[in-house]
Amino acid sequence: MSHTVVIPTIGRPSLRVTLEALLTALEDGAGPAPHEIIVVDDRPAPGAPLPLPPSAGPEIRVLRSGGRGPAAARNTGWRAATTEWVAFLDDDVVPEPKWPARLAADLAGLPPEAGGSQGRVTVPPPDGRAPTDWERNTAALADAEWITADMAYRRGVLAELGGFDERFRRAYREDADLALRAMDAGHGLVLGERRLTHPVRPAGFWASVRAQAGNADDVLMWRVHGPDWRRRAGEGPGLLRRHAATTAAGLLALAALPAAPRGRGGAAVALTGAGAWAGLTGRFAYERIRPGPRTPGEVVRMLVTSAAIPPAAVWHRLRGLAVHRGARAWGGPRAVLFDRDDTLIRDVPYNGDPARVEPMPGARRALDRLRRHGVRIGVVSNQSGIAKGHITAGDVRRVNARVEELLGRIDVWEFCPHDGGDGCACRKPRPGLIERAAERLGVAPSDCAVIGDIGGDIEAAAAAGARGILVPTGRTRRAEVARARETAPTLDAAVDLVLGGRRRR
Repeated sequence: MSHTVVIPTIGRPSLRVTLEALLTALEDGAGPAPHEIIVVDDRPAPGAPLPLPPSAGPEIRVLRSGGRGPAAARNTGWRAATTEWVAFLDDDVVPEPKWPARLAADLAGLPPEAGGSQGRVTVPPPDGRAPTDWERNTAALADAEWITADMAYRRGVLAELGGFDERFRRAYREDADLALRAMDAGHGLVLGERRLTHPVRPAGFWASVRAQAGNADDVLMWRVHGPDWRRRAGEGPGLLRRHAATTAAGLLALAALPAAPRGRGGAAVALTGAGAWAGLTGRFAYERIRPGPRTPGEVVRMLVTSAAIPPAAVWHRLRGLAVHRGARAWGGPRAVLFDRDDTLIRDVPYNGDPARVEPMPGARRALDRLRRHGVRIGVVSNQSGIAKGHITAGDVRRVNARVEELLGRIDVWEFCPHDGGDGCACRKPRPGLIERAAERLGVAPSDCAVIGDIGGDIEAAAAAGARGILVPTGRTRRAEVARARETAPTLDAAVDLVLGGRRRR
């Protein structure tokens, strides 16, 4: 079975040697080599070169995903793959020497209805002592289901499901979400025989408090998969209710404290709240301290963080309820392709000067909204000035780079350099630009929405089988507005249509 290995990374200094060791192990391991290894650099901005093995050949390719989180990084990787299977690995794992051979065997033995295969993960315990709270949490990966520390999917399944949900911006829940969607769609997931080791990363004093940000992701899981998502994902019940009670007791004590000197029951309420808070916090701390090494440093860390975790968990839960209040299943248009001139930036005929780029009103806000919802963004633009000799392809790219400086990262750019009489397949209203952009994004044209300001944009969308939304400007003809199935007065309103999943004029 042909397969590609995808490894997202943010180039953490503590993992520089580990990433190089991982890549070396994949190259030197026994068995069929992967068709390609794609390392996805998810740092927000380019940094020092990633540590590739000295002998790295063309089979290792590095892509950038712009710091949008591991879900988006994995999507960048698999969309660039061309093989039947895509295997995802974390950047800090150590595969066994026979991992390539056992991966090939795992995949070759799968029936057509199997859409994914998980490897077996081992977390080594510490030598000569009980594990710390952080080490115990990491050790739970050994029993977790469908985690992308080592998880392979058929590329066709990833394309069908739209890949990982990019609303998960941290390494938490995005793997369980994809697995549940795959099983809901009828694709079987199986446990393979390949093995790797997942070391415990160093953790700072407040690591367990920062981890409470996952409570916001739990809200998205609940919105998308229903109240029983934990059971279906093999998760325990969690401690949020107890954290909420602890936080409420602490707030009650603080609220009643000013009234305590005046009597009227204020002191009793404050004492009751403080007692409840102390009892719940003490119980939580004891449960975390008891199985651990109980060194002075670990005990202090558990006492302090056990007081901080409950309000942090509640805060992130409330944040998740606000952010994901209207969340739907990962679907709808997976990509939005914009015309450039008079849609994203003001039209300057045959512009080759980046200094003359001026965004259209609301353009940055519209694009940022799509990014927050995990929607991919592309630009498809006719640039006949190249054929006419007014500008060069390099001029177009420099202007496009300036657009990204002002409006943020664009996932894919496609432009047509031909003139109207050249008979090409890419010049709008022909569908070529849209088809090429969709292919590069790893989605079908029918999964794209196209937003533009003239009839040619909408006709190109229809020819490609995409959804077209017209945002009229001063140069849009009345007949074009009349023919458009969907129009919006502004870019922001057009994004409302995309995110709302409705089709209206």
